[in-house]
Amino acid sequence: MENFTPYSSLIGGIILGIAATLLLMAGRIAGISGILSNLIPPQSNDALWRILFIAGLIVGAAAYPLFGGDMSFLNINPYQLSDNAHYALLVVAGLLVGAGTYVGAGCTSGHGICGLGRLSLRSLTAVMIFMAVAVVTVFIMRTVVGG
Repeated sequence: MENFTPYSSLIGGIILGIAATLLLMAGRIAGISGILSNLIPPQSNDALWRILFIAGLIVGAAAYPLFGGDMSFLNINPYQLSDNAHYALLVVAGLLVGAGTYVGAGCTSGHGICGLGRLSLRSLTAVMIFMAVAVVTVFIMRTVVGG
């Protein structure tokens, strides 16, 4: 478990929780799929906070190494993600994630962070399904595919 980072994970979780709570108090939900899908096309008076939220995600990720964050996990060849991953598969996977987000009426962050925080039964169901599929996927990848 060389990537076990309990302190930074705890701090990140607290920051996410505070941000989701502040947005919820302002009548907003911090699910990125909802924020992005309602930005295109923009609503007349609703676009600014959505643009600032997305900009904050980008700026925060870019600033992470400036504050001593370890980015060594990104040491990959961008043209070949692994021996078995091809761009066509990545495109199909991305489309499936987008379709699942649409069908599930939200993304993992929206349901997992915000929906569970609001005690939403729909979000609890979605998160249980996300986790079950993740467990099955890891099992298949490790035992059947051998990844």
